[in-house]
Amino acid sequence: MRNALPVLFVAVMTLVLPGCERHNEWIRFRGDGGRGHSRNLMSPPLGVRWKLSLQSDEQRGFAFNNLVIRDSRLYFGSTDGNFYAMNIDTGYMDWVFRTGAPVNSVPYADEDTVYFGSNDGHVYAIDRHSGTERWRFFTGHTVQSTVISHEDQIIFGADGGGIWFLSRDGDVSNTIPNPVWHRVSLQVDAGLLMLAPGPLEQPRTLGVFDIGAQRHTWLLPEEIMQATWYSFPASTGDQMIMQTSRYAGDGLVFRTYSLDMETGAIQWSRNFQGEFGVHAPPDLFRYWRHDLLNILDYQAPAIRGNTVIAAGGDNVVRGLDIRDGSVQWETFLEHHTSSAPMVVGNHVFIGVHGDRDDSVGPDSPTTGPRLLALSARSGRPVWDIETNGVILSPPVTAGRFMVFGTDRNYVYVLERVF
Repeated sequence: MRNALPVLFVAVMTLVLPGCERHNEWIRFRGDGGRGHSRNLMSPPLGVRWKLSLQSDEQRGFAFNNLVIRDSRLYFGSTDGNFYAMNIDTGYMDWVFRTGAPVNSVPYADEDTVYFGSNDGHVYAIDRHSGTERWRFFTGHTVQSTVISHEDQIIFGADGGGIWFLSRDGDVSNTIPNPVWHRVSLQVDAGLLMLAPGPLEQPRTLGVFDIGAQRHTWLLPEEIMQATWYSFPASTGDQMIMQTSRYAGDGLVFRTYSLDMETGAIQWSRNFQGEFGVHAPPDLFRYWRHDLLNILDYQAPAIRGNTVIAAGGDNVVRGLDIRDGSVQWETFLEHHTSSAPMVVGNHVFIGVHGDRDDSVGPDSPTTGPRLLALSARSGRPVWDIETNGVILSPPVTAGRFMVFGTDRNYVYVLERVF
């Protein structure tokens, strides 16, 4: 989080391997505990089941936050102001709902309704099956947060406005003031809301809020609050893992933290200087501020067993030991990463940039953006596939499918092949 319809359709059918038990839904941002870890076993190679261009032009999207999947249907918003429901198997458009501004929030879908925010200041509740509006709630501020569920409540953040708790019928049950924070990425674990804006007397802090007791249990230590960006947190056992970044004048500085869930005390931290190769962005500050910080899960860590997988938008992906933060493996890539990592089985999937400039025509270099798979054990690259546009939403899985979106407004559905 940060301080202050014509379509082109292409389908490529592939053969599918029979597999182990599959988990056919993805309805929680970053998965269980926000750990960016899918229980589906899906190993490369993967083939394109279908891909869909949401717009006929080549206008670049500045955000494409995570899709959610329920009952074989994709739900996601777009910077074109539309919210889409699409059949994951065929790519058939079930319905489209038009809002008054870009939709950058991450939705939540329950049995009957999908909930999402828009930059027009509303949160919408839409019938999942028909696409008709059930209700809308006006916040007076852009809504670019995760929309999450806790018991019978829907929770979301309005930029510089508040954290809202609504019933499934759209009635307000509680609010937390939020005069400072934008693009809030929230999660709930054991009744604790992370990372919630601090109390009004400390508006520039973040911490953990006990929903039942209606109070903050702790706030982030002062050391952490010296950063500019605070990632979506992952929780496991008694630990909360998060990352920060800031621009230091001549480069980016990343930091990975392990915090005690009960007290907020720092258990360990690791500091890294951003490292870019020959294909570094020409304006590093602009790349960080205008590209990376538009993505809600920018820098969100993934956790697999005792390994924290960390990426920061530079050319390095690291595996850190969750017990003390020591580096288990470190992989230097030719191009910088574009998405947060996602662990699927024994592999880490992540988007990476290329050096192709589509604006200069056929004489530009030939390496395009792509989806990359690394070994989760060693960090060694094992497979990649080129994509139309830079991957902005880390891939999520449901059943035999893997799904993500790009800055060229493409939605991809991949599946495992023989």
